[in-house]
Amino acid sequence: MILPTHLLSDLLTIVLLDLVLAGDNAIVIALAARNLPRSLQNRAVFWGTFGAVAVRIVLTVLVVYLLTFPGLMLVGGLLLLPIAWNLLKPDPAETQNMAPAANFWAALRMIVVADALMGLDNVLAIAGAAKGHTGLVVVGLLISIPLVVWGSTLILKLIERFPIIVYAGAAAIAWTAGRMISHERLWLNWFTAHGWMKHVLEVTLVVVICGGRWLLNRRTCAT
Repeated sequence: MILPTHLLSDLLTIVLLDLVLAGDNAIVIALAARNLPRSLQNRAVFWGTFGAVAVRIVLTVLVVYLLTFPGLMLVGGLLLLPIAWNLLKPDPAETQNMAPAANFWAALRMIVVADALMGLDNVLAIAGAAKGHTGLVVVGLLISIPLVVWGSTLILKLIERFPIIVYAGAAAIAWTAGRMISHERLWLNWFTAHGWMKHVLEVTLVVVICGGRWLLNRRTCAT
């Protein structure tokens, strides 16, 4: 069956958007799975991706209704901040003492929750490109799954060689939180009129999360 030209164009647009936005997914998945035993990392990446995509589909379908609630973007941005903060914990003792199965489910929850929160603003672009065709959203996301899985696996390998990537990933999540907070419609007009304040907020959150966590980690290691 050959898709009509306009549907094929919409599908290609959605796939392109998915690929551009997949970087966030891959970073979150890799960071959440990095402390798991190697035997569980691939499972966490696969099922984390599956769960994140499922939630992303539901969010995209419901986005029109969700955005009628003021404060949604603010809440999502604020909830992302502790996730970024916790990702920078240096192999906490409670994680080491936890059974591998418990680690696996904890990582899975972090992947799905973080991706859902980070996806609140991203689904707007996808929902707009779909023009009401839910099926195109599903197909586009399914096409992008292999690349998200591959990207997450690659980032996991890079983290082993370059641990600084963990801070880069946490910074990306904190930056996304700032972007979501500034896009909250309760004060969107003010941020639009003072565009430079968006960047001040984003940079401030990155410095507070990454810099604060780095200082705390140094103090913890010194004691």
